[in-house]
Amino acid sequence: MTKIGNISVGGKNPVRIMGILNTSPESFYKKSIHRTSSSIKNIITEMENQGADFIDVGGMSTAPYLSTNVSEKIESKRILDAVKIIQNTSNLPISVDTCRSSVAKNALENGVEIINDISGLKYDKKMKDIISKFQPSLILCAYDSKIISGSTITSTKKLLEDSLKIAKKSNISTKKIVLDPAIGFFRKTGKGKFFTKIKTDWVKRDLSVIKI
Repeated sequence: MTKIGNISVGGKNPVRIMGILNTSPESFYKKSIHRTSSSIKNIITEMENQGADFIDVGGMSTAPYLSTNVSEKIESKRILDAVKIIQNTSNLPISVDTCRSSVAKNALENGVEIINDISGLKYDKKMKDIISKFQPSLILCAYDSKIISGSTITSTKKLLEDSLKIAKKSNISTKKIVLDPAIGFFRKTGKGKFFTKIKTDWVKRDLSVIKI
């Protein structure tokens, strides 16, 4: 049985819902951005009432088509400020969306149970050491720093397998891992750092993945 935090997922379990809380003003979807204490409390309560099973907190936008890089210090502060408010508002498991090891470390030291790494543990070489030490649940996205050619389905599977190998070397059980095919993060061009370059149309790629 796979568990993310203390929530069973997959198999015969019901569909699980992740509420998204962005603390990054540069994020493209403005309605997801909440930065004040009252705003965070209100949206977390609303998410929980509407059936959210987890809360995923982001401190830096990773939209492929935007140049939104911020320092690790800023990303970490944004996330930790929100995490403390969430912990005083709800008992839902908290996931932190980051691919930077120092941010993940700070979050895990403050009670976060899940790391959502859109680079699949590949961007920051120190990330494997952090997850090895804290043994969190993981959400791993398909990602490569190189240009992908050929079948995007085959490539996506290969990239996810590579991330699983990294997690295995860090002694993370596959029963604590969920894989994400990274819808929207395979593009021909982009301004951000955290997407995979492909030669084909990204919409067709995403639709082909969804159909599987």
